[in-house]
Amino acid sequence: MSTGTDFGATASAGAARAGGVTPWTSVRRTVGLVLFGWAGAAVTAAAGYLYPDLIAVPISVGVVLCLAFLVLLSVLHRAVWLSVLSPVPALFVLVGAVQYAPEAVLEARGERVDVVIVADSAAGTSGDNHRYTLRGTDGTELKEKLAYNGDAGAPKVGDRLAVIRDPDGEVPMERADEVDAAGRLNGLIAGTAVWTLMAALAGRRGHVRRRRGLESSLDQLW
Repeated sequence: MSTGTDFGATASAGAARAGGVTPWTSVRRTVGLVLFGWAGAAVTAAAGYLYPDLIAVPISVGVVLCLAFLVLLSVLHRAVWLSVLSPVPALFVLVGAVQYAPEAVLEARGERVDVVIVADSAAGTSGDNHRYTLRGTDGTELKEKLAYNGDAGAPKVGDRLAVIRDPDGEVPMERADEVDAAGRLNGLIAGTAVWTLMAALAGRRGHVRRRRGLESSLDQLW
């Protein structure tokens, strides 16, 4: 006849085969990683709200949290292939969280202005950090510069375009065709959803690997 002692011994043996980790422990760790991913996205977005004019701050926060999620995912999974894939949704999370707040501000209270580029700070140099001087249709030169980093697709002097500027000066101006707060939010949500699925898969597969006694040696990481 089965006894409580027998049941306890069986559970202990099962935990030992699983590397000392019970299914409930694996579930808690998985939920913890999911919550960490959600919190990371929320904290990065909050940094974007708090420092809309200092984009380096939310980017730095987001990069650190994304890397931390990648490491924790690898530890939970006891393999690296999910971690190799995780930068793809991480990019959606990072871009969405960093850019949603300032673009939402521009959409809410920004002013659309048709301008022509009259000068480029990078002209005649080897640099690719452009700071454009703009002139409105009324002939008035805007005090604020339009920033563009990189050469691919960079506007040229003489180009006409539309920009959205913050009358309060708290958020840098952007090209009107690049302001899409809803799209940034959708990207943030999609990236976080994929992170959630990855965490669930990592938790399940990680527990199976522990139960089979597979350790994180180099020949078993995949």
